[in-house]
Amino acid sequence: MSQDLYDLLGVPRDADGDAIKKAYRKLARQLHPDVNPDPEAQERFKQVSAAYEVLSDPQKRSSYDRGGDPFGGAGGFGGAGAGFSFTDIMDAFFGGQAGGGGGRGPRSRVRRGQDALIRLEVDLADAAFGATKELKVDTAVRCSACSGSGAAAGSEPVTCETCHGHGEVAHVQRSFLGEIRTVRPCPSCRGYGTTIPDPCRECSGEGRVRSRRTLTVKIPAGVDTGTRVQLADQGEVGPGGGPPGDLYVEIQVRPHRTFTRHGSDLLCTVAVPMTAAALGTTVVLPTLEADVEQDAGSGVETSFELGVPPGTQSGHEVSMRGRGVPGLRGGRGDLIVTVIVETPTRLDDHQKELLRALATARAEEQPTGDVRPAHKSMFGRLRDAFGQH
Repeated sequence: MSQDLYDLLGVPRDADGDAIKKAYRKLARQLHPDVNPDPEAQERFKQVSAAYEVLSDPQKRSSYDRGGDPFGGAGGFGGAGAGFSFTDIMDAFFGGQAGGGGGRGPRSRVRRGQDALIRLEVDLADAAFGATKELKVDTAVRCSACSGSGAAAGSEPVTCETCHGHGEVAHVQRSFLGEIRTVRPCPSCRGYGTTIPDPCRECSGEGRVRSRRTLTVKIPAGVDTGTRVQLADQGEVGPGGGPPGDLYVEIQVRPHRTFTRHGSDLLCTVAVPMTAAALGTTVVLPTLEADVEQDAGSGVETSFELGVPPGTQSGHEVSMRGRGVPGLRGGRGDLIVTVIVETPTRLDDHQKELLRALATARAEEQPTGDVRPAHKSMFGRLRDAFGQH
């Protein structure tokens, strides 16, 4: 006892437990043999550990402050009695997570449940304009028989006889450094500090059971395949009847018979005869709103007339502004219609004679052919335009 224990740790005599522990951690990080191989540092580490063993124990500290021998004549520093806690050394390096444990003391049986994910198929119109759907989900819910406690009616958890409610047990080994004490979760109570002698028969002590229930989910307008709608607190109930996690509904949009979605735009094609393309015509097309059940007299347009001007060529695109899909953040995309001109394949003799007369009138009996660059769609032209910058 050649040096004062408080001086060894560098703390005043009235320092509280937190200050003593903080000082020891700082010194242990500097002097531990794995960090500092200097023999003098190793010797000082033993002294610092012995000082901490005394000053961190209220009874030993009180005996030392009164002038007694806190080591009980075990040989002073470095002797077998000058053991130190391996847990405290691990605290110094890993901030209190000694030996890989989850912190000291019993852990709660009540924990938050996991999030859940379910996929929902919807029609394109529901994804575009929003809808309300009912879902049947199988998740863990709080056990009604025990209200989540896990114990049968009329019973309750009792203190674990192995760890006496601490939730952890210590294992002591001797080494050249002295006593090494490791702390692990109690194997009897799995770290809870209590056991359930008479578990609930409905949930087997889990505090939760599987159940099918019906939920209502509101799908916002503008969602697309892969969009996830969050339902807070509708996921799995946690162990011990803990608070539930969240439920995520992932949207899958079914293919549409007429329209193909591209972002917030809708694409479709319309085929017209060669004569109609040459002379011009109008074509009636449905709107996406036609797929939504409307109240009588709602005034929602379910179809519209698309004008095909005379001389329209196959592949011509017509963009109808504001007839696409509403965006999640407002606005609405366009409807892009591609006109396909159909050439007749089955002609009777009279029809052939009429076409020959037309070809003669237009001097097209023997066309030489007009070689041109390949036609590009509107998206192809936009891609090329942006690619030039």
